[in-house]
Amino acid sequence: MQIRVANELDYPELRNVYLQSRRKNFFWENTEEMFLEDFDENTVGEYIVVVEENNHILGFASLYLPDNFIHNLFVHPDFMGKGVGGQLLNASIEKMNRPLKLKCVSKNHKAMMFYERNGWKKVVEEGNSNDKYWVMMYE
Repeated sequence: MQIRVANELDYPELRNVYLQSRRKNFFWENTEEMFLEDFDENTVGEYIVVVEENNHILGFASLYLPDNFIHNLFVHPDFMGKGVGGQLLNASIEKMNRPLKLKCVSKNHKAMMFYERNGWKKVVEEGNSNDKYWVMMYE
């Protein structure tokens, strides 16, 4: 596996990773309302790193560098549990200045445990009753 910065040629595969991961893991959302184009809308102006193997993208992280904020971190469902997410976290930490922040949907218990295992701390839970999320920090 290798980590590199994404380029425009990666977008078709990145769109697919984003869609497949959300459809598999976001049980609280309507999968009928998820589209390939969501990736483009949700990563505008962000720095994107990918983990790839054999010329296939296994996952990505999109970073909003001015705020040291991990906006998205997604791994294709076929590659979950194989170290891809940890590599993306490490690459994000190396690229930005501490403290780093991210938001994790409160219902996403697997992701929450993943971040906590990797040294992230819950700071505050925000949002309304239907869309609660934790602001998390890595120092």
